[in-house]
Amino acid sequence: MLGQLPLITDKNVLIGSSNADDAGVYRISDDIAVVLTTDFFTPIVDDPYWFGSIAAANALSDVYAMGGKPLVALNIAMFPNQSEFFPSLKRIMQGGIDKMTEAEVSIIGGHTIRDKEPKYGFAVMGVIHPDNILDNSKAKAGDALILTKKIGTGIISTGVKAGLCSEAVIEEFTISMSSLNRKASELMLETGVSTATDITGFGLIGHLHEVLSASKCRARIFSSRVPFFEDAIRLVDMNKVPGGTIANSKSFSSFVSWGKEVSDTEKILLNDAQTSGGLLIFVPVDRKDRLISALRGEGVLAAHIGDVIDEGKKDAIKIFVER
Repeated sequence: MLGQLPLITDKNVLIGSSNADDAGVYRISDDIAVVLTTDFFTPIVDDPYWFGSIAAANALSDVYAMGGKPLVALNIAMFPNQSEFFPSLKRIMQGGIDKMTEAEVSIIGGHTIRDKEPKYGFAVMGVIHPDNILDNSKAKAGDALILTKKIGTGIISTGVKAGLCSEAVIEEFTISMSSLNRKASELMLETGVSTATDITGFGLIGHLHEVLSASKCRARIFSSRVPFFEDAIRLVDMNKVPGGTIANSKSFSSFVSWGKEVSDTEKILLNDAQTSGGLLIFVPVDRKDRLISALRGEGVLAAHIGDVIDEGKKDAIKIFVER
């Protein structure tokens, strides 16, 4: 649909929709550009406070993935026209406020409308130097791929709705989704990386494909190295898979070559539609160990799941997955 819209001709638009990047970037001066993004969704957990917290962390993640510093945000809220829902709305917004405060981001307004199903999120603005944008076209052959959160939140969310997950599982995946990607972003900038993206609705395969396509590269990943939520594996084996994950599997299948030892369960998990997932960082191999050590030193998961293997290939296959 975006391809049918008029081309952007403003020379100050540094990042638009052409590379399916995480956020848009607009140049203000030679030294300052603004990073702009928005995201909102229906409840991913039952607790209103944690729903708000996750929505905030998710909206901020696009700015962190671009290497930017988020500054201000606007609430986006849709809620039922029922007075009994208002206490829950207050808790949702409090969760968002607390997470934005943790990120040192000011909420300066917003907009609400009536809707039968609650939805919540943010529009976020940050800043970045025009020369330091980590856009999707900057991956290079030889880059190591570092993932900073477990995969499987979409599948677990489906399991939670079906009453198939324990409180311990719910707590683990809630904490993961509500955790900011701020520290991972700061450390990757200190280390010096080629680029990064965050793993959300298109899953690990989909978001990796976006970067590889824009960078004209291919990559090899190892399913045995990808950190999965243990309960997500169990739920896939029970055929509890959300529609978004199935759609991803179909959409990106032509861009993937699966090794014989990769299981059907792993194929689904690698396509799982994430909410507020981790960063996928493309780091030069000579800086890989330094970045992993720095991330783990701050309590951030850091899994080396594969590598960018070459550049300039025109064939459809972008990702080789082995066990």
